[in-house]
Amino acid sequence: MRISEFDYNLPNNLIAKEPKNPRHLSNLMVIDRKSGEIKHKKFFNLPGILDKNSVLVFNDSKVIKARLYGKIPAKVEILLTKQLKKNIWECLCKPGKKLKLGTDINFNKDLSGKVIKINEDGSRMIKFSTKKDFEKIIEKLGHTPLPPYIKGSKAKSSQYQTIYAKKNGSVAAPTAGLHFTKKLFSNLKKKGVKTYFVTLHVGRGTFEPVKVDDIREHKMHSEWFSIDKKTAKELNKAKLSGKKIIAVGTTTVRVLESSAKNGKLTPKSGETDIFIYPGYKWRFADQILTNFHLPKSTLLMLVSSFAGKTLIKKAYNTAISKKYRFYSFGDAMIIL
Repeated sequence: MRISEFDYNLPNNLIAKEPKNPRHLSNLMVIDRKSGEIKHKKFFNLPGILDKNSVLVFNDSKVIKARLYGKIPAKVEILLTKQLKKNIWECLCKPGKKLKLGTDINFNKDLSGKVIKINEDGSRMIKFSTKKDFEKIIEKLGHTPLPPYIKGSKAKSSQYQTIYAKKNGSVAAPTAGLHFTKKLFSNLKKKGVKTYFVTLHVGRGTFEPVKVDDIREHKMHSEWFSIDKKTAKELNKAKLSGKKIIAVGTTTVRVLESSAKNGKLTPKSGETDIFIYPGYKWRFADQILTNFHLPKSTLLMLVSSFAGKTLIKKAYNTAISKKYRFYSFGDAMIIL
């Protein structure tokens, strides 16, 4: 299966630079897998699209201020991508060639770092030193890692965060959830739609580009996830009673599919490197709510697996012709 099968051309003016205000004003494409029908709604129409037997599952991971700027003494940029141990992180670095093994990095009077390993893929393992709480330090010192395609964005860091974000750890937002507002949650509750939360800390596994021609040779970076006993029990109960499990975002999909066997979830915490592409046998998710993804991305491969490559290609072409907004701050689709 070739990466070229998941490519498409997107006009630059369709890349959303800021979210809609309020967020639920974004467009929502409704895709029916059985009929192939495509409808066009607004995101605030979601309660009317779902029935009371629908169950929404969200990723409650919170984006940390993962971009740091330091000196060696030359200026360097560090992007935290995954916590390995206390104060030890896998990082992407610019310029990487200046950050050799053993290089000391100074960020400010309260934080320094040292390169303790250079990985084969060019990433660095950095051990940070501070007498203060590391999370509080980077919250004050760091910058929200907005995606590189949002150049010149006036978006605030709070806009690149779901309103229900709770657990620190992501270096990119689970963007399907950015459309939800308090008002929308209230309307969903009135409809009788149940909501549950799992956690996956978004890292390189989600946004790392595929660099091989045959996608089956792509190796996903692992990401930490968790689904607790109570949530697994409630979702299993809902599934058994015939309710539709709707994964809000591809990261939620990966939690559910990593935790399911024979149609049943097991409470888990750990690492997942699950790679979902056409041919995958789905285990738990019944429907997916997601944004429009980058060409050749693993996320586009995931939704192509769920809805079929032909239907997804049709949906993306339709979205482009109708000037939908793409990527993190863009519009959404729900695949039924």
